[in-house]
Amino acid sequence: MRFAITFLVKCLFSRLLLVFLLLTLPIGAATSQAAGEKKAAHPPMNFILVRSLLCQENCPEWISAEGRITSDTPARLRKILKKIGGRKLPVVFRSEGGDVDAAYAMGRMIRKAGLETAVGGTRLKDCPVGDTRCQAAIAKDGSAVGYTYSSGAYCFSACPLALAGGVSRVSSQWAFIGVHQITTVYNKVRVSYRIEYKIVNGKKKEISRKEVGRKVAGQSSSTKLGRKATAALTAYLKEMGVSEDVIGLMMSATPDNITIVPATEALRTGLITDMLSYNEWPGMPLCAPDAVAEAVCHSHPVAEAPVVAKAPVSQAPVQDAATETSEKLPKTQPMDFLLMSNGNCQEECTQWISADGDITPDTPARLKAMLTTLGERKLPIVLQSNGGDMDAAFAMGRMIRAAGLETSIGRTQLPNCPKLDPRCKASIAKSGPTEGEVFAGRAYCLSSCTLVLMSGTPRIVGYSSIGLVRPTMAEYTRFSAYFDEMGVNAETYETMMPATSTERGRIIVPSQALELGIINGIIPYDEEPGLHVCGPEAKESLRCPRKAEAEIVPVAASVN
Repeated sequence: MRFAITFLVKCLFSRLLLVFLLLTLPIGAATSQAAGEKKAAHPPMNFILVRSLLCQENCPEWISAEGRITSDTPARLRKILKKIGGRKLPVVFRSEGGDVDAAYAMGRMIRKAGLETAVGGTRLKDCPVGDTRCQAAIAKDGSAVGYTYSSGAYCFSACPLALAGGVSRVSSQWAFIGVHQITTVYNKVRVSYRIEYKIVNGKKKEISRKEVGRKVAGQSSSTKLGRKATAALTAYLKEMGVSEDVIGLMMSATPDNITIVPATEALRTGLITDMLSYNEWPGMPLCAPDAVAEAVCHSHPVAEAPVVAKAPVSQAPVQDAATETSEKLPKTQPMDFLLMSNGNCQEECTQWISADGDITPDTPARLKAMLTTLGERKLPIVLQSNGGDMDAAFAMGRMIRAAGLETSIGRTQLPNCPKLDPRCKASIAKSGPTEGEVFAGRAYCLSSCTLVLMSGTPRIVGYSSIGLVRPTMAEYTRFSAYFDEMGVNAETYETMMPATSTERGRIIVPSQALELGIINGIIPYDEEPGLHVCGPEAKESLRCPRKAEAEIVPVAASVN
């Protein structure tokens, strides 16, 4: 006899429902502010298409992405990407983090679209300080007008995973990137089924099963990366060109803490590919190789200098790496030193030493004479040079380090001098300081000049060009010893150089110089080389931005 029996069977099992990151910021002035903002930033991430208000036409645009990453954030991103079509607009992130799987999806979406990413906040036009992206400033079509900022902006927790999707990804020394352990949350779910059986030959056989209810029966969590989670994270980082070392950084901080990733480490691991200079802002597109100097973009390419024809090999003298590199550069006069005073001030003017020209064997003697004249005054040395004699550069660097002077890069312009002769003799004072101005833009320190630059305490640059020189095998021992003296990693320097010995020079961007330790800071956006430290006798005035004892903001300092 056949018959059907219907009854309910309850069973208990665990299933992974959601993976997300928690964020509690550590103690510290900069991150405490971010912590307060995080508490108020509970709304999920939304996207606004913003046009710069700092221009009149052909204004840059970007996608402002702020808020917590949730499971539906990728859908919102997909919607705005569909709206902009094939336009390559940067995505500017300011986020406390959130759902890891959603961050993966966002990163892949951004990479597929070929977009750039940056860490930064956005302020919309006419919004109050406490609500920088106020609804009143957003048009019905979701667009707005505003500008971006770096200071205090942050990309924490799962946000760096979305940031990694950019084909180029940038941050600045005033913004923060932070990571910590992934927390996997497991929910225990009690599921009720309606099961139908039938008896066949005296045995019970299931013929249908239907879920009729489920109820959460508890919760557990773990910070240990399981096999699947590790494989997913590793594969994603590899896909985005980011080092697996990031996993170690993540595991170094518990979920209720966070590891702030220094700029040098973010560059080394590939979390970012470049660092913005003091006069560049998040949302700027990366400059094309043929971009003109006036283009609104970051990392302007360095214009190629005219090539000077070489003498026949049989007549050419033996040259070191520095002079070979400078053969490709415009020739200047041997380096001279001018005691400069800011010509745009009325009293208590800032002063600096302008060092301009090729480094020759007698350049150290000229520098020593200048330092002897100044006595104990610690004035900044502002360099502009194609390089030159390597031994002379070593001597100058040791002299500057012993005197405890600052170095930077800048071009000095004297009043009433033509552009082609900015240091014309007619404008040089016969006694005392010469009045003039100094600028970071289009200034350069190339080849062996970098050996002098790295001797400063501190050594800081703005938007200037830095050129490296590759040592030969015979020179490497002297290079290494000098680098040790200056606290610069010679091995890291070597890895940055071209592999072939015939390619002896290379232009690098400030972010790479930071990574190498050639420089240890960036000149603030509102100052120029040599002007941020006032003369020893200076009093407080509008033309005296900082006293000599003022702190220089280190780019690579971590926040504890």
